[in-house]
Amino acid sequence: MPLHFELVTPAKQVRSEEVHMVVVPGADGDFGVLEGHAPFMSVIRDGAVQVYRSEGAAPEEIAVRGGFAEVGDKGLTVLAEHVDG
Repeated sequence: MPLHFELVTPAKQVRSEEVHMVVVPGADGDFGVLEGHAPFMSVIRDGAVQVYRSEGAAPEEIAVRGGFAEVGDKGLTVLAEHVDG
């Protein structure tokens, strides 16, 4: 089953899509999220969110600065202070 991924900033919704996996630059280190991940929240550090659209695919990198990531029943939401690009 796919993971629902949303990337938002204070100004707009940048992404809302179904993906295989997302790797997030957490404050305590990078963490990967797949469908069914246990709920949690983390501060994110400046870095790149890596979006894997399908299993075995090369990741798409999206540069982010500051914010939070939340994993819940509806998937992964990254609330970034700024998204480059």
